[in-house]
Amino acid sequence: MDKILEALVSSSHSVPVKKAIVKKVVEAAEKEVTEAQCQALFSLTTRLILLGEDAFQKQVGFQVLEAYARYHRVEFERFFCKDLVLGLLQQGYGPLDRKDPAVVDYIHSCLRLLISCPSVLEIFTVIQTEVLRMVCERPEPALCARLATMLSDFVQCIPREKAAVLFCQQLVRTIGYFNCPASQERELREYVGQVTKVSTLLQNIWKAEPVTLLPSLQEVFAIISSTDPAFEPSIALASLVQHIPLQMITILIKSLTTDQNVKDSNMTQALCRMIDWLSWPLAHHVDTWVIALLKGLAAVQKFTILIDVTLLKIELVFNRLWYPIVRQGALAVLSHMLLSFQHSPEAFHLDLPNPGEEKIKLVLNQSAWTSQSNSFASGLLRLAGKSETGKTGLVNLGNTCYMNSIIQTLFSATDFRRHVLSLRLNDSCANTLMKKLQLLFAFLAHTQRAAYAPRLFFEASRPPWFNAGSQQDCSEYLRFLLDRLHEEEKTIQALRLAKPKVVSLGNGPGCDSVAHTSAGSPVSPGAAGSEGGDQTLIERMFGGKLSTRIRCMTCGAVSEKEEPFTDLSLAFCPSAAASSSPPQNQASSEEPRGPCQGSVNGGSEALEIGPSLRPAAPPLSVPDLVNYFLAPEILDEENAYFCEGCGSLQRAERGMRVVAAPEYLILTLLRFSYDAKCHVRRKILDNVTIPALMELPVHDPPAPEHSTPPPSSPSSPLRLDSTENNENLAKKLKPSRREEEDDAEERIEGDGEESEVRVCPVVRFVPYVLSSVVMHSGMSSESGHYYSYGRNLNGADGAHETNPIAVGCSSPRGVAPSKQQEVDEACGRDWLLFNDSRVTFTSFGSVQNVSSRFPKDTAYVLIYRKQDFTGGQGGTGGLTANGMRPGCDPPLQKELMDAITKDNKLFLQEQELNARTQALQAASANCSFKPNGSDDNDPPGSCGPSGGGGGGGGGGGGFNTVSRLVF
Repeated sequence: MDKILEALVSSSHSVPVKKAIVKKVVEAAEKEVTEAQCQALFSLTTRLILLGEDAFQKQVGFQVLEAYARYHRVEFERFFCKDLVLGLLQQGYGPLDRKDPAVVDYIHSCLRLLISCPSVLEIFTVIQTEVLRMVCERPEPALCARLATMLSDFVQCIPREKAAVLFCQQLVRTIGYFNCPASQERELREYVGQVTKVSTLLQNIWKAEPVTLLPSLQEVFAIISSTDPAFEPSIALASLVQHIPLQMITILIKSLTTDQNVKDSNMTQALCRMIDWLSWPLAHHVDTWVIALLKGLAAVQKFTILIDVTLLKIELVFNRLWYPIVRQGALAVLSHMLLSFQHSPEAFHLDLPNPGEEKIKLVLNQSAWTSQSNSFASGLLRLAGKSETGKTGLVNLGNTCYMNSIIQTLFSATDFRRHVLSLRLNDSCANTLMKKLQLLFAFLAHTQRAAYAPRLFFEASRPPWFNAGSQQDCSEYLRFLLDRLHEEEKTIQALRLAKPKVVSLGNGPGCDSVAHTSAGSPVSPGAAGSEGGDQTLIERMFGGKLSTRIRCMTCGAVSEKEEPFTDLSLAFCPSAAASSSPPQNQASSEEPRGPCQGSVNGGSEALEIGPSLRPAAPPLSVPDLVNYFLAPEILDEENAYFCEGCGSLQRAERGMRVVAAPEYLILTLLRFSYDAKCHVRRKILDNVTIPALMELPVHDPPAPEHSTPPPSSPSSPLRLDSTENNENLAKKLKPSRREEEDDAEERIEGDGEESEVRVCPVVRFVPYVLSSVVMHSGMSSESGHYYSYGRNLNGADGAHETNPIAVGCSSPRGVAPSKQQEVDEACGRDWLLFNDSRVTFTSFGSVQNVSSRFPKDTAYVLIYRKQDFTGGQGGTGGLTANGMRPGCDPPLQKELMDAITKDNKLFLQEQELNARTQALQAASANCSFKPNGSDDNDPPGSCGPSGGGGGGGGGGGGFNTVSRLVF
């Protein structure tokens, strides 16, 4: 029979004839055959299977072998013994190499025929040993896939116990040596299928023997972390990731990132190669593991690795987006890499869609390395990153809370901040205060530090009479700062006109233009920023105009003068002294008096004389104080007015009105009064209601009814004592009701005796929304603490379109109390508390009620933002439907970005060094952190190095603690 078969396969018969002959040979297997004939037939079929010239010969060999093995089981068992298997696996078959996949296929087929025979157990033992040896020889993917198929069908051939661990490790390393030189799609598909079979085998082993999983993963990391330049692991290792249980992700990442034996170079190499795995078409969860490792490294502050890997691989990950089969995982990794890479713009060379500004800030804050979840790190390694607000605090440099609170309020003035950041200042302006303010604003917007130390700006902006380390008045500092910036820009403008090519102060392309008008031209309410090319930025943002009118009550002569202002100092009614603090020499011991450092109201103190004129309905409100400021007053007795027409001191009436409204209205409440009798300073602790919205009466130029000029017509010289200014105007006594009635009678009598110009005043009410509030905490001007509240306006100043409270009338126009409460709630949902280094969320209710909870904490400086609900006037642009101004901060100039990038890298290096030092000193130490207290339960904080950072006694300590005072 064997001779017939041999002759058949070598003959030149047609294929149908050969198949018919083979069928007869197979049917003859049922007949009696001698053992010698069986052995010869088995040898012939083996030769056909392993050495057949074509597929037909191999097919004939398999058919005949299967038929005779089924009917002559004993003879086949003697033929296919362990010696034959051992010889095939160690020496091959004739010219056929032992590493040929055909050998494994032949053994696999014979095992199926011999599975029910007892002798197969011996063969299993031989194969267990041989497959371990074979994988150690790094077989090619084809042979490895055939082995995997055979071992998957016959799990008895898989090595056991310790040998199983070694087998898995060597199989993992074998996958790391896989190589795919093929370029055709069919070959690539075949290669991916081979790798999938091998990885599936490992998955089955890990499930059957879980003890093999961890050593296998350790081997994977050892392979991908290798720094040997001669060895580049195959990305086929990515096929293993989908078989690793996701439940192990936390413990594995923590083990890797906290292992002191893993060098940074090895970790960098491993992470880079894991990112390469994103190219593997059938891998699942690769992006999950890559992102987990990125977060784990961020949690233990290994920022150097993250920087290097991101810059090395960001382009590769982006290119993977072109391939739909791997796009989803690549996009997840790319998003995380870009969002977390916030210290530098180096990784941002891509033109991606631009979502809303607030959405960007929220996502960036959640994704930053300094904000990553520290579940992978021990408590000792926790990073004190930015607060949940995403805002940056300011380090208290030693009683510099007055400066910190002012800087935060100016930074919260969105239009002002954007114009400062958009200024193009050349080298000649490098040492200007505006340049330092621009740099400070850039750091507040883009630094990764939780709190920035403004040392350079402090030294440049500190008034010469302010002693470093001493408590000072924030209102005085604000006035000095704005004056400095204004005068500095005027100087630059003069130099620019003299030498246009030497000094240039302007805007770059794409930024809102900063208009500049002359200092002498008025800041008209509707044209600020659109008219007058020489106004300074301070004039445009904070500049307004007051008109002071003095009328002699004897001859009726009128003197009128306009003066610019950047802030209004609002005095309390004289009776407010009744609720002021006790004299400082009688102050309670809970707040010791510090050394004298000047008055907190900047040297302009309200005298406590005269009767009380406070409105009958307590408590006072900001509109009440503005009304009091603008109300007419009588100049008499020691304050009598020298009338040029009369040539002597006369009784006169003086009144003020706003004729040009500023973009930002700064109001200073003069809370520190001087007791002339006791010669002490007192703080007025009256609680002042702060409305979210209010209206300011602005007087447009009036139209005269007839042209009969009075003695003091506009053509006459304007008369006003030059020593008077808008600050001390607010501190003079207002007339009593009796005096007002007498003046009215005199005015009526005078009307019949002389002809006056009767005008039709045009008064319009300009709406303002509250932007920020600076609070003073303490009992005296020489000690205490400043902190501020600011609106979180989603990147644009504005408010909900509602009816504001009117200033200049006895009650809010058209706003019921219940409606006003809704307005306050709507406008005050998102507020921030800036307390030196600490920035926290708060509410408008906290702003309004802080004095009720903490009587020594009172509003001192308020900034209101002008609103234009029609979009036609006022401000630098129209409002959207919800009252918000569109736009976002301008892109940073290169020199600013370079400075921030350099500092961010330094900060990451500092954090990384600190984390490594702590880990070496006490790797297993546990630290507990006291949570921050609620704003409603604890006072906002303290002043000085011991406060500010939120570290002094659970949110800054109580207001009665000694640490809150300035010594």
